[in-house]
Amino acid sequence: MSTASRRAFPSGADAAEATLSLARDLVAIDSRYFVSNLPVAERIEAELDGFEVERIDYEDPGGVAKRALVAHKGPDRPAVALCGHMDTVPATGWPKEAFEPRVDGGWLYGLGSCDMKGPLAALIVAAQAAPADVPVTLLLTTDEDGGNKLGAKAIAARSEMVKRRTPKAMLIAEGTSLRPVRGHRASINFLATAHGVQAHSSTGEGENANLRLIPFLAEMLPLHGRLRSDASLQDASYDPPFCDFNITIDNHGTGRNVTVARASAVVKLRYSKRVDPAPVVEAVKAAAGRAGVELELETEGFAPELEPDHWLVRLAETLTGKPSAVVPYGTDASEIGHICPTIVLGPGTIDFAHKPHERIDIAELQASVPLFLDFARAIDERC
Repeated sequence: MSTASRRAFPSGADAAEATLSLARDLVAIDSRYFVSNLPVAERIEAELDGFEVERIDYEDPGGVAKRALVAHKGPDRPAVALCGHMDTVPATGWPKEAFEPRVDGGWLYGLGSCDMKGPLAALIVAAQAAPADVPVTLLLTTDEDGGNKLGAKAIAARSEMVKRRTPKAMLIAEGTSLRPVRGHRASINFLATAHGVQAHSSTGEGENANLRLIPFLAEMLPLHGRLRSDASLQDASYDPPFCDFNITIDNHGTGRNVTVARASAVVKLRYSKRVDPAPVVEAVKAAAGRAGVELELETEGFAPELEPDHWLVRLAETLTGKPSAVVPYGTDASEIGHICPTIVLGPGTIDFAHKPHERIDIAELQASVPLFLDFARAIDERC
């Protein structure tokens, strides 16, 4: 850990310009989840003069160096945690300017501008601008868009600063159009793998792994239909009410005239707090057993959801003037939200994330800074 000397932090119009400038800098740094995020983490650390900073380094399953950051400013007491992630999805479908931030018509364009380097910049500027008597903790993760949320897990398990100064409430700044989100779904990933023997397909000597995977996938079809028709596996408070059950398939680059040596499918189940995933888990396991394919499970911590009358939900509704909601996607809250009551609230919208020409409304991005500051003040006063 290190503590640097304090400096004057931006406010008002200066904060708005600082937010856009930092967002552009972050977009320009490649931090797709399969590459190291150290360059973007180092750029962020350059903004943290006057903060106590804790670096949490680890390697992802591919051996790539990663870093999560915890930073605290203000009095040595717990209060609000402002959380965001540094990584992005791949640049699939993007033209070459994915890492060339562009301002056009009141929008900031670029990979990660919405999810979530723009909101991340707003969090940092808000923490910089917090009054000296208001404590603020930043929890900056990575590997969120990679699906395994390793940065959030690392902070939850290893951060000495969080253990010493456990926050009273957390705000995760994923894009919600500045509407408070009190809950979302969590994921279970089923990794199914079938093995064959590679050979030229014309010889008849190979064994195609797809022929073992297909029976497993055939059983996923009625299960997919059941999730959309069985009310006992749905939650009417969500839109859509049925669980996500998304299937992706990979033959690992095998040519069309080669029998497939390895065929994989990933089935992603998203479920809310009120849905018991056990029947789905058992059905997938049984199908894998009958088909003779290998099956691994990757399970997130939990599906976070606060009750509508929770004090943090009411506070967020008061500060934003908007009713709270639940959403079908996920955030780091599933792995870090057990630390303290957690709300999801940030500029931008999922409608513009994870696609070419990703963008965020600059006015909304800049408006989030005073909102985050109000949130920090209100939590400190309450606690």
